[in-house]
Amino acid sequence: MQDLQRYSVIFGDMPREMVLLRGFGCGWARCAFCDYHLDKCGSAAENFALNRQVLARVTGKFSHLEAINSGSFCELDADTLTLLEQVCVLRGIRTLHVECHWMHRDRVPALRAHYAVHGITVRARLGVETFDHDFRENVLHKGIAERDPTKIAAGFDECNLLFGLPGQTLDSMRRDLELGLRHFDRLYVNLMTPNSAPLQPDPAVCQLFIRELYPQYKHHPRMDILLENTDFGVG
Repeated sequence: MQDLQRYSVIFGDMPREMVLLRGFGCGWARCAFCDYHLDKCGSAAENFALNRQVLARVTGKFSHLEAINSGSFCELDADTLTLLEQVCVLRGIRTLHVECHWMHRDRVPALRAHYAVHGITVRARLGVETFDHDFRENVLHKGIAERDPTKIAAGFDECNLLFGLPGQTLDSMRRDLELGLRHFDRLYVNLMTPNSAPLQPDPAVCQLFIRELYPQYKHHPRMDILLENTDFGVG
């Protein structure tokens, strides 16, 4: 996946720059719907060489940066993590968004404290996908043992939700949106698109979301909705 688009500028109600960095790969890598983890390389030197080019494009124009990779922030090489910090300081970034799997949740407080020294706020995002525990763990294989949304959200600011899957209903998707808004500051709603993973989208469920829920939530100030997984301009 060398040719992915890895830098973009996002406008709208929360304008920011976004970088898609490359790490060693997702340490979980068992989600039934995901092939994102294929964007990886076992060589720290090669990853850093790529990520250095991507981070060089950050201007700080909004003082707001989203840095994602095919897993959790802590699965980036040490040189990339150091450079990311340096770029944030140099470019005047005040808010940095990162992603983190539930299995690495204990790493988030140290990252917040590390960036707080520079006056930078870290916003940590968790891929929840759905609050239906049985569906999430038995079908999606997310690896989040907790059932209580309050406990799931503890230590995180934002979450990903995934819609358009076989077995989801209008009620289940609406419930996920309501719970997400209740327990997180911001939601990133992704409509499932075909990929190489075992679990593929259900077109009827996708259309149900687009017809019934998208019109209600598309302008919500605390929500980003991606009808295509490249809508942010990376990937």
